Amino acid sequence: MITRSAPVPGFSTQRQIAIQLSRKLHLPTHSSSIELAYESNGDRESGMVAIVVAEKPSAARNMAGALGGAKGSYKGMAYEVASLRGHLYEFAQPHAMVDPSLADAYQKWDLGNLPWDPDDLTWKREPQKNVADVIKALRSALGRGDEIVIATDLDPSGEGDLLFWEAIDELGFHGKRFSRMEFTDESKASIQKAFEQRRPVKSMRDEGAYRKAMYRSKWDYLSMQFTRIATAMGRQSGQDLVLRQGRLKSAMVSLVGDQQKAHDAYVKKPFFQNRFRDENDVMYTNPDESRFDLKGQVPRQYSPSAVVLDSKADKKTTPPKLLDLASLSSMLVGTGVKANLTLSTYQKMYEDQVVSYPRTEDKTITPEQFKDLAPLVDKIAAVVGVDVGLLTHRRPRPTHVKRQGAHGANRPGPKVPSSLDEVEHKYGKAGRLIYEMLAKSYLAMLAEDYLYEQQKGHVEKYPDFVGIANVPTSPGWRAVFDPDAGDGPAEDDGAESGRGLGRNAEPFIFEGANKRPEHPSMKWLMKQLEKRDVGTGATRTSTYSEVTNGRAKYPLLAEKGRKVRLAEAGEMSWRLLPGTHIGDLGLTEKVYADMRDIAAGTATAEERLAVVADWVQEDIATMARNAASMRAELGLKEQVVSARAEGMWQAAPGGSKKVAFKKVWSGHTFSDDEVAKLLAGQTISFQTRSTEGKPFTATGALGVGDYRGRKFVGFQLEVPDRPTKWSGRTFTPAEVTALLAGQSLEIDDFVSARTGKTFGCKIIWDAKAKKIVPDFGSGDEPPRSWCQVAFTDAQRKDLAAGKTIQGTGFVSSKGKTFDAKVAWKEEGGKKKIVPSFG
Repeated sequence: MITRSAPVPGFSTQRQIAIQLSRKLHLPTHSSSIELAYESNGDRESGMVAIVVAEKPSAARNMAGALGGAKGSYKGMAYEVASLRGHLYEFAQPHAMVDPSLADAYQKWDLGNLPWDPDDLTWKREPQKNVADVIKALRSALGRGDEIVIATDLDPSGEGDLLFWEAIDELGFHGKRFSRMEFTDESKASIQKAFEQRRPVKSMRDEGAYRKAMYRSKWDYLSMQFTRIATAMGRQSGQDLVLRQGRLKSAMVSLVGDQQKAHDAYVKKPFFQNRFRDENDVMYTNPDESRFDLKGQVPRQYSPSAVVLDSKADKKTTPPKLLDLASLSSMLVGTGVKANLTLSTYQKMYEDQVVSYPRTEDKTITPEQFKDLAPLVDKIAAVVGVDVGLLTHRRPRPTHVKRQGAHGANRPGPKVPSSLDEVEHKYGKAGRLIYEMLAKSYLAMLAEDYLYEQQKGHVEKYPDFVGIANVPTSPGWRAVFDPDAGDGPAEDDGAESGRGLGRNAEPFIFEGANKRPEHPSMKWLMKQLEKRDVGTGATRTSTYSEVTNGRAKYPLLAEKGRKVRLAEAGEMSWRLLPGTHIGDLGLTEKVYADMRDIAAGTATAEERLAVVADWVQEDIATMARNAASMRAELGLKEQVVSARAEGMWQAAPGGSKKVAFKKVWSGHTFSDDEVAKLLAGQTISFQTRSTEGKPFTATGALGVGDYRGRKFVGFQLEVPDRPTKWSGRTFTPAEVTALLAGQSLEIDDFVSARTGKTFGCKIIWDAKAKKIVPDFGSGDEPPRSWCQVAFTDAQRKDLAAGKTIQGTGFVSSKGKTFDAKVAWKEEGGKKKIVPSFG
């Protein structure tokens, strides 16, 4: 007898009975053949349509390919494939999701308005930019369906479920019937099986994956408060920087800052010690041997001696784990390819199915994924120049191939290029390096283990002196790909030796020193984050790209070659973070633990978010103490943050309203009379100085400005209706006429306000924005000038044709004049002028 349990909304009575029977028998609901049989006799005959919602267009194409088309019938079930494009919605700004009476407090970056109360927030969402067409198509498709199938990614973080339910919530389709496709990868077999065995879903809030992802999303949103705290502390110290904080950003800053300090503070302390060395260059050491500060202090008490072989042991190492996006990107940084270029290039290659899904959290692949690539292995090896004779381990390795997983680790895709040259032609040098490293990493798994014989011995006369030699016997995977090539072994592990231990050892005085802490680099940082389980390979890479972006106004980290250091904003953040909650490297682990509890139903998001307000208050106090210490160490003076003027703006768009704006503009403090005039909508003029220190008359009125997408009220400089001058150059009447007519001009004698150096570029006049818009050329066109020398049209033509030209009178960034041959070619993943000397 079957006991009736709560029905699953939207599913037929017959199907309910099937589900209940499977529960009674302790069978997984989605794998119940009885349920599928009733689905066949019910849904298929009723003419119902299932709308399969994929996470992104590429996934939708894979779904369509597996089911037989973008719409149709699969095993009697009518379906249609629809697609999201990642997150279609994002949270609105804080002031836009609170009661109007609180909007001003939530908009101002004032410590007195912190902490926020999560109960004040409506968690209102807004559409992302450029997704109106996607939303329109999705709304239409959902309206045609009777069942909506969740076919987004199965992320451990629940992100795939979150972006699906965001769209359902905003578009108002909660009354529909839902089911979930659960697949380990996007192979044809996995998609078909997941569609046949889709799991019925009761509601959004009953899904643990959604609950934990929504919690994480809200937590990260509330963490914006920590950015406001750090920024306020910086401004109180006279530094007008935006100091962005976050679980991953703050962890990166803390790690790099601490390591940089240790590296910079290193003081070499040499020591001298008796050791032995044999004819094969193997060293013999005694851990208890005394060390001395001076070479002359070392007693010469040992004599040559024979070596005694104590043992031989066959040892092996298995291939390294498959690369993730962070480790791949950190290797490419050493070749001059920045993280942001790796991300953008990899994405293009993924969309063309040349490589696998980029933002995977998996470090292994599934048996199905291993099986899919098996027929392509020899072809991939030929592309990257790997001898297929080395790839003799064609069986799945349990260390690399596991049943658990979703997208699988980063690896080559199903479409194999004909050559690396083809890859480079389509995706540039970065694409070539990405494919070569990714392919070799995968192929190394198919090579045999690295084998070596470890020999241990001692000095016969002085047995406390012991030596170890590792003698390679078979290179195995190291002949295919060795990500740690060049990294020396730990001293206790012994040195690699082709000849093993020698027969006789000679005493010598060894000169050593305390080891200097490694200089921080992307590779070092990614290892530290992985060790602490902070972020995924993809999020580490994307965040690293963001915090090292030299074009950003306030980058936290600065790269120079392989090395990375704190940038100015990063230096201040690092000094403010000690002892804070946001700077705690265990914070992500705590958030993940909360997510597990919330998904399991043993805690609620509201309970776990309540602690953030306490952390904000505590971090305000901690950062205030750190800021005082920082000012003392750096000789900074505490300053009053810029005063703000408040009042009713009579000329505000949409009618009079209360506003607050900065009382200081370009060094000029508005008088009470000027403030009154601005609030009344009048235009004022005053004398001030530019950022270069030059005096000028500023004329303008109160208005709404835009800073990186954030609207603000403040003094807006009146701009002329016609172009007059730009970058130190006054336009002639003829040039003004041409610009007003919409023509572009090529001019070579502009002067940079920052460096004082001349430069050339093409310009046009944007009549709507009332400003000059420079055009420095595309990646396919040589610049008009380089190092203060303007190229002739003939020279630019030669450069574009790939020729090398002789140039004279170039001026370096340090003001030195030099001559060089220059060419226009790709370097570091992008085209630029490359000089050569001699």
